[in-house]
Amino acid sequence: MSRLSVAPYFPFRRVKLMGQEFLAENRVFIHMRPSKQFRPICHFCGGPTSVLHGWEERAIRDLDLARQTVFLRCRYRKVFCPTCQKTRVEDLEFFHPYQRVTKRMATYIHELCQVMTIQEVSEHLGLDWKTIKEIDKVFLEAKFGSPKLEGLQILAIDEIAIKKRFFYMTVVLDYQTGRIVWMGEGRSYETLASFFQLMSPEQLLGLEAIALDMWDPYLKAIREFTPHVKIVFDLYHVVAGFNKVIDAVRNLEYRKASQSQRKIFKGSKFLLLMNKHRIKSQKARQHLNRLLALNKTLAKLYILKEKLKTLWTYRLPHNAQKALNDWCRLARTIRYPLVRSFAKQLQRYSYGIINHCSYPINSAKIEGSNNKIKVIKRKAYGFHDLRYFTLKAIQAFAH
Repeated sequence: MSRLSVAPYFPFRRVKLMGQEFLAENRVFIHMRPSKQFRPICHFCGGPTSVLHGWEERAIRDLDLARQTVFLRCRYRKVFCPTCQKTRVEDLEFFHPYQRVTKRMATYIHELCQVMTIQEVSEHLGLDWKTIKEIDKVFLEAKFGSPKLEGLQILAIDEIAIKKRFFYMTVVLDYQTGRIVWMGEGRSYETLASFFQLMSPEQLLGLEAIALDMWDPYLKAIREFTPHVKIVFDLYHVVAGFNKVIDAVRNLEYRKASQSQRKIFKGSKFLLLMNKHRIKSQKARQHLNRLLALNKTLAKLYILKEKLKTLWTYRLPHNAQKALNDWCRLARTIRYPLVRSFAKQLQRYSYGIINHCSYPINSAKIEGSNNKIKVIKRKAYGFHDLRYFTLKAIQAFAH
């Protein structure tokens, strides 16, 4: 029968186990020292050295064992490295000289952070949350620190609010795979330009189309760095913009209505803005019909809203252009500057709608990713370290 030993649980070749010590509160200390079988090596460059500078000792947190919190009390040498020409800590392989946990413990922490919040991991392991975050961040930087820009063809670009009305981040998504390629602070021309500047001329030429909303700073950057790319405006953002126009006109019409008519206006906001097929209640449909019969202006706007969505169903550019011109012609019959201004804007950006015929893409994927990013933000009760937040978001969509 083999002799009972804890050595197999600590398979670190450059150290020798010297003993163990049990303390109160389920804490175990395993004593170690460097093995004489190995010549010390520099942790920085990996070069061998033999000039001893001194000895130090440290308690390093390891994986728990049988509900015991395990610390490795290890003696190690500080040596002079002839390659670095500096005094360095020797590399014992199982821990990093500037961390208080073993490498396998750090890997375990990183794995937990993929399914638990930092605070939950901190409470589970009894470690400070800042330590947990920094360990996780090291792994994320190694894996996702440099954006993967090869093979990009179709992108979706949008912004996400980190602090509402105060701070935004730009999100760039690979439309074909759904992964987040890059995130940057702000939603300005400079923000998106800094992304394009990361790409080589060949990678920029490989881009074919980009889906986004009608945000001029983004459009300026796209035209400057990728003038050949087809810009595609998203149905969701255009309809959302027109819904704001409808609501503003509804409020103006309400003020002009008599007291008896105002009763029909009340509670009609979302009926006007909802998709027709989503109004299930008979009472709600009757309410909407009464309002449209009462007010011709709102009836026209409701028809325009439904026809606006059909512009993204065409596959032939000339048919789409004709339908868009007809839509704008009808919109100009409504004597509200808001409506006419929207029609003018739509014609100015018509190329982004016509391009949908060649590239039938939209920002549904990036809207879904933004919702997932918001969940990540809420789970962490907000991120003060934006770099870490970016890495966590990229990790969540990695394939």
